[in-house]
Amino acid sequence: MSSQEIQPRIRTVASTQSEMTEIILPNDTNMLGNLLGGRLMHFIDLTGAMAAYRHARTHVVTAAMDHIDFIQPVRLGDLVTLKSSVNRAFTSSMEIGVKVWSENTRTGAVSHVASAYMVYVAVDEHGRVQKVPQLKPETPDEMRRYEDALRRREHRERENARRKEAKLTIAALDGEQEKHR
Repeated sequence: MSSQEIQPRIRTVASTQSEMTEIILPNDTNMLGNLLGGRLMHFIDLTGAMAAYRHARTHVVTAAMDHIDFIQPVRLGDLVTLKSSVNRAFTSSMEIGVKVWSENTRTGAVSHVASAYMVYVAVDEHGRVQKVPQLKPETPDEMRRYEDALRRREHRERENARRKEAKLTIAALDGEQEKHR
């Protein structure tokens, strides 16, 4: 039986959902006792990758952190819980949404502290790009996130084209200046 026969061609958002909880220790914080932003980004990347692995069922690499909002600080001693799921699957890439909450371990108060959109690409053990299964959104919220993911992808593609054009323009201007020296 081939892996294609074992692997479904379509997966649900629920089948990709992942969750991770960490306690924030002194090693994770800055001088003010707040979780370091880079450490939180690391947690987000790990949790996002878990959802991507569950969807692709192969190796995945981080292609982009499309957007992140740091809403409020996470304090030393808090529990931080991250939840992720695939918003949309394209040919070989997937957009993953990650939400982050902190819990004050003394009071039990829970706050939404960050949200991010990540893009992962499926690859085989040799780093060759692999196709991923389609995603089937089932709830109204999943359908909204599915549509929003396409808009964000289109925006990323326009921005990448704009950056490429800007680099070519700068290179051409540099070449002209070199000729006149």
